[in-house]
Amino acid sequence: MGKTYQGGELLAEVVRSGFVEGLHRGSVVVLDATGTRVASAGDVEAPIFPRSSNKPMQAVGMLRAGLRLTDPADLALAAASHFGQDFHISRVRALLRSAGVDESALRCPPDLPLDEAARAEVLRAGGRAERVYMNCSGKHTGMLLTCLAAGWATEGYLDPEHPLQERLRDAVESFAGEPVAATGVDGCGAPVLAISLTGLARAFLALVEAPVGSAERSVADAMRAYPELVSGTGQDDDRLMKGVPGLLSKGGAEGVHALAVPGVGAVAVKIDDGGMRARMPIVVSALRRLGVEAPVLSELTEFQLLGGGEPVGAVRATW
Repeated sequence: MGKTYQGGELLAEVVRSGFVEGLHRGSVVVLDATGTRVASAGDVEAPIFPRSSNKPMQAVGMLRAGLRLTDPADLALAAASHFGQDFHISRVRALLRSAGVDESALRCPPDLPLDEAARAEVLRAGGRAERVYMNCSGKHTGMLLTCLAAGWATEGYLDPEHPLQERLRDAVESFAGEPVAATGVDGCGAPVLAISLTGLARAFLALVEAPVGSAERSVADAMRAYPELVSGTGQDDDRLMKGVPGLLSKGGAEGVHALAVPGVGAVAVKIDDGGMRARMPIVVSALRRLGVEAPVLSELTEFQLLGGGEPVGAVRATW
């Protein structure tokens, strides 16, 4: 059996009314522009499931396998964990129609939009959970279109042994610079591939440093040009990519986040308890170790806690 994740160090504290009521442990790695580790905490060499932070590499794998999208916004959506706003759903549906693919071909589970207003609107209109609303429907649409472009069967496209998934695995391994340590089932039903935090940071650095015109640079450029498609209006990825010039960002479930800035370096974070609220304070602390400063980082330094509807504390970095 290979090396397993041993857990991290204390990275953040939960302070309410001046009283520390909780702690978040985890791991974080910071690489400089050469890929050299300049700071870290916890276990950054053992494999973890990056969850949706793998999506940019998977999108590169789709392009390498033959996917052709004329609009970069569609490519951003293929690497997205979208929030189900109207502009997300209409684009997914347009992509499916353009390829003559019915929504029923999507194998992600039915869901409601993550965005509160979008979800409320669906329910108000008498709607229900649908596959197209699921936050990974953009990736699944990209996978279906890749199968069509490559001449592969769309049936069973989520099987780890399907030619599509083999190509996506190759892409993740090539960018991480290490073999996939384990294959699991992600929340959307697609294979999720385990790599180390260091490999994840290394992959993001490779994406932003790639030559113009390459598949990897095309994905990075599309995501940075359309950050609202990658997540949702005002969400972490959207705010970071709009607020820091050149920054590429992609979050994942269970407290994972990865990002890179060309000519500066890369960061990958894993919060042990999966707490999403602890990610941004750690991301900000890590970026500042690389000398990155921007107004948006001051906005994300702490995660605000409320009491009676008023601010009474925050989750803040201790690392």
